[in-house]
Amino acid sequence: MPWSEELRSRLATLHRELGIPADYASVRGLAAHGEADERTLVALGTNSDGRTVAVIPAAAAAWQRMRAAAAADGIELRAESGFRSVARQAEIIRHKLATGQALPEILRYVAAPGFSEHHTGRAIDITSPEHIDLDEDFERTAAFKWLDQYALRFGFRLSYPRGNTTGIGYEPWHWCWREAEAST
Repeated sequence: MPWSEELRSRLATLHRELGIPADYASVRGLAAHGEADERTLVALGTNSDGRTVAVIPAAAAAWQRMRAAAAADGIELRAESGFRSVARQAEIIRHKLATGQALPEILRYVAAPGFSEHHTGRAIDITSPEHIDLDEDFERTAAFKWLDQYALRFGFRLSYPRGNTTGIGYEPWHWCWREAEAST
């Protein structure tokens, strides 16, 4: 999903405002992501904060199939976050800056606006009843072990594994649906 001129201009302004370096994407090797059409998103339910979690229809269908397969194996998967607009991404960074966090540390786990897979409506941050926090300890759960073994069958790939080269830290909870990777 390429950026429109309007989005490109809005992102340049946001990046200056937030202090994101002009070479951010090239240094990290991150792809630009346009926003999904919010009118077409499918709700997966609400998260632990009561916010609606929504993704594009194809990702929602794959999520439902994957969630059912996990349940059949005794694993409960929960969607904590899905589509996130550019504006919401900027809001998250502003909030973290206001609490005194340094921008380099924030950008270690939160992509700059325009570079988050959440904009596409294909990314889901996944938790389970045994571990509801979005942190590295999620990798110790049965849910993560199940995802690690089976998620690709449904088109979901772990976006930020250990040692990835994007400058984004290890995120065992962040899975992105890619249609071409789904097996039948």
